[in-house]
Amino acid sequence: MRHKFILTVLMSMLLSVPMLKASEGNLKNDEVKNKTEMSEADKLVVVWTSGDKDVAMKMVFMYTYNAKKQAWWDDVTLLVWGPSSKLLSQDKDLQDYVKKMMESGVHVMACKACADEYGVADQLIELGITVKYAGQDLTEFIKERKVVTF
Repeated sequence: MRHKFILTVLMSMLLSVPMLKASEGNLKNDEVKNKTEMSEADKLVVVWTSGDKDVAMKMVFMYTYNAKKQAWWDDVTLLVWGPSSKLLSQDKDLQDYVKKMMESGVHVMACKACADEYGVADQLIELGITVKYAGQDLTEFIKERKVVTF
């Protein structure tokens, strides 16, 4: 009877070792994930150049907004450049979406040279967008952050 008890205890111990090792592996993966999520290089710049509303609504804005809201990136900037500045100045739906992005913490800026070419700089400023000559900023973004262009 005593041998059966010892055998049962030993079997229980042997069966629990793989479970303990598996749970340790998951802990290590979680630790790595948390360290990665805290990285200072977690900065995204989305350069929006397209004058197409569908591209804006169904790709650029959807991704940019969720990148911040879902915390896929710690720091998210939308750079309005070229034809997109004209489109944004004329479209209420896009303006409302940009306001929603700004409220969620997305930084929004527009190239002043582009906005001036389309005569829309003042309209973009009224939306609360930072409008400035952005060539140097874009160069720094390319050197220091992840940059995607649409």
